[in-house]
Amino acid sequence: QVQLVESEGGLVQAGGSLRLSCAASGTIFSDNTMGWYRQGPGKQRELVAAITSGSSVNYGESVKGRFTISRDNAKNTVYLQMNSLKPQDTAVYYCKLINRWTILGTLKEYAYWGQGTQVTVSS
Repeated sequence: QVQLVESEGGLVQAGGSLRLSCAASGTIFSDNTMGWYRQGPGKQRELVAAITSGSSVNYGESVKGRFTISRDNAKNTVYLQMNSLKPQDTAVYYCKLINRWTILGTLKEYAYWGQGTQVTVSS
């Protein structure tokens, strides 16, 4: 089992910045990906950013150049630095961890989700 504890989001004005963190505990495999997803009002959940245990990163198109994801493997913690925030960034932000392992040559994955944290950007 894996537990994910997210930092509090908050209310910020457009153009401002906010930093989220997510600390993972429990059974975390050496091959894993940690990331952030978000779900705005009336929208589907979408990828914000993800980073592998090897530090490969992937960003959603709408946040490229504004958000930066990083991780501290020693602390099993992932961070999301959000700059130049826009009202359309308003959403519940969810932390996700994917454990990966191989059995008999077959790759297996299992995902865990945090409880979500609200980020509101005012215009």
